Amino acid sequence: MLLEEAASCYPVIRIGEAEILQQKKYGELEYLCFPQLAKTGIADHLFTTRMGGVSTGIFSSLNLSYTRGDEAGAVDENFRRVAAIFDETPDRIVCSHQTHTTNVRLVTEEDAGKGVTREREFTDVDGLITDTPGLLLATFYADCVPLFFVDVRHRAIGLSHSGWRGTVERMGEKTLLAMKNAFGTRPEDVYAAIGPSICADCYEVGFDVAEPFLKEFPEQKGIVLPGKREGKYQLDLWKANEKVLLDAGILKEHLEITDICTCHNPDYLFSHRASHGKRGNLAAFMELRKS
Repeated sequence: MLLEEAASCYPVIRIGEAEILQQKKYGELEYLCFPQLAKTGIADHLFTTRMGGVSTGIFSSLNLSYTRGDEAGAVDENFRRVAAIFDETPDRIVCSHQTHTTNVRLVTEEDAGKGVTREREFTDVDGLITDTPGLLLATFYADCVPLFFVDVRHRAIGLSHSGWRGTVERMGEKTLLAMKNAFGTRPEDVYAAIGPSICADCYEVGFDVAEPFLKEFPEQKGIVLPGKREGKYQLDLWKANEKVLLDAGILKEHLEITDICTCHNPDYLFSHRASHGKRGNLAAFMELRKS
């Protein structure tokens, strides 16, 4: 069952005349999709919300983390519900092991289930790529930036977690390089998306975080902004990741960028900053179609 066949569709979220994200529902579960990525026709994807799971309390309700104190059985059921949207089971999911690196792992059939139904033997992996149909890649979020990649020429996909460290170290570029090395991917053949995360208005940082961005993007206006308080800055991770992806060769017309802030919407999306760390995890999922 393909995502667009499985889900009823809410009105699209727009900026001006452009469709930015679609809100969809499968049973009780609500999730978000990028229209242009969906139209590639070779991959299915989604970004979860808090809606439609079985977790309770601060994890309510679609928590997708085993490491934050939630009941394992509830997380198991949450993964099962998401996998069902893709007409898959949790033993087809492959999870990242995120530690704010720019390490990208090529995953194959041998990795199926790792992080959910099987132990991972790998660590320190913030990006996943594959050209194996039917593997469900999963990366995790609560303010950091999800990056989606679909290579329409070589039928390959990538999914990466990019926090501030990953962004300033150009995680998007590293993911595209890994795809080039593995599949022969060319950036001009890739459709990409920058998913929901914390916005510049909410993301106050100190000089220790602002300085690396000022050095890495010295001529790019709008990434590091004056702060609301003395000695502070506002950091725009969306604009920084856009710069990274365009510099890496992604065509502007192939790039979709969110307008949804996790911190502004803590009842709908988990936010580490808004909850002061008392929260579950959202997740991005992507699967290369089997045919």
